[in-house]
Parts: sequence; structure tokens; C-alpha cells
Amino acid sequence: MAEISGVGIDLVEVSRIYRVCRSRREKFLQRVFTEREQTNLSSREGTPHPRIAACFAAKEAVLKALECGIGPARLREVEVITEKGKPPRVKLHGKARQIAGEAGVKQVLLSISHEKTVAAAQAIALGAYPGGEAVSLL
Repeated sequence: MAEISGVGIDLVEVSRIYRVCRSRREKFLQRVFTEREQTNLSSREGTPHPRIAACFAAKEAVLKALECGIGPARLREVEVITEKGKPPRVKLHGKARQIAGEAGVKQVLLSISHEKTVAAAQAIALGAYPGGEAVSLL
């Protein structure tokens, strides 16, 4: 059994990402996203801003679920892996990975959504339940 060790949620206005990309796109993308994420975000058809906003929201939600926020860990240390037909996955690097390990986090579940004007993400950090058994609330 696993226990929830943290929950995070984040909302991002797509217009905010559009403005940042318009003024300093390359610097922003390199500072926030891994190479794999940058390739994935730019490889699909259509405007990338809603996808970029959704990935940004996912990173923020994951850091909130790890209960560390931005500061101890960087956004680039949270990698969001998306593959067509599969749920998004999270791969942690550097300090984010260290923080998760110290907290006993074994897995992070992630849900991402975006529309024309807003993107949202929710993350749930799971760890081993002490004693191996969970208490049923049903």
C-alpha cells in the first residue's frame, strides 16, 4: 500500500506564457524545460503556448506535492514526460530527486489539462505507508 505524502495543484494563464515567450522565449525555455520537454513541446502542430503553460503548471504542482516549492528545487529538475495515448509521467533530477527521496516519495501521479486561456495540473506524491497497511475509510 502507498500513502499520499503530498498534493499539489497549479493554474497558469496561457496569456502569461505567451507574453514571456514573445519577449524571451529561448531563455525561458532553456531555464525551465529539459531538452526532451523542449523537443516535445515544439514538435506538435498548432500553437505551443497552451502546452507550455500546462507543462509549467505540472512542474509547479509537482514541487508543491513535494512540499518544497521553487527555491530548494528548480523547475528544470522536474521533467514532465508525455507520450500520446499514455498518462503523463514525472522524472525528478538533482535537488528535486533528493528531496523526494528524503521524504520517502516513491511515485508522483500527475494530471494535466489545458484550454485556450488556462492550463491546470495536479500532482500527488505517493510514499510507502508505514506498517504496510492502510486504514480503510469505507
